[in-house]
Amino acid sequence: MLEIENLTLHYGQSPILKGVSLRAETGKVTCVMGTNGVGKTSLLKAISGVHHRSGGEYRLDGEVLAKPPAYDLAAKGVGYVPQGRDIFPLLTVTENLETGFACLPRSERGIPDHIYDLFPVLKDMRNRRGGDLSGGQQQQLSIARALITKPKLLLLDEPTEGIQPNIIQQIGRVIALLRDQGEMAIVLVEQYFEFAYGLADRFCVLERGEVKIEGDRESVSKESLRQAVSV
Repeated sequence: MLEIENLTLHYGQSPILKGVSLRAETGKVTCVMGTNGVGKTSLLKAISGVHHRSGGEYRLDGEVLAKPPAYDLAAKGVGYVPQGRDIFPLLTVTENLETGFACLPRSERGIPDHIYDLFPVLKDMRNRRGGDLSGGQQQQLSIARALITKPKLLLLDEPTEGIQPNIIQQIGRVIALLRDQGEMAIVLVEQYFEFAYGLADRFCVLERGEVKIEGDRESVSKESLRQAVSV
């Protein structure tokens, strides 16, 4: 589904990503790991079009893409759940979900029942403002909003950050279910090692903007991963 080769990214004159190559396959979770400040969030921003890459090749579902804006990538099936959630605090849960309609044809602009099956609390709170939800509920809302867009590629940036353990478990079950349905590729940026290791089919460890370790579960040992992401 996704292939990037030799991707570079700069903030001003500062190089952040230096020749990163990554692939993510449909029906699998690719986990991007590393310590703070190594470029994990920047990589997702480049893949989602939020921040344009400086160079490198980007292929989505076999199509070579130049540097399209984020809304074009969303229309092509890239769903992005950013770090910090970025929900609209003054909009209701329903209105937040409806913001995902923008990249869908009018005939598909509805909230499907399976969204509430995945996140039942959102149905109970659909008339409550986003800013009144707990952190865990806001994270569920952010993921649900991305799923509204019917993504082929789902990007998740630190979905467990600041979340209570029971919600972490629920989010893990949702990610596993989405993977097992075999309809999308998932790229997960995650610091919580056991959570990430339990879900991932492939690993990509970044260090100072470069790939240090890359491979599938069978080719990368748990201990080498743990050492690579330890501070």
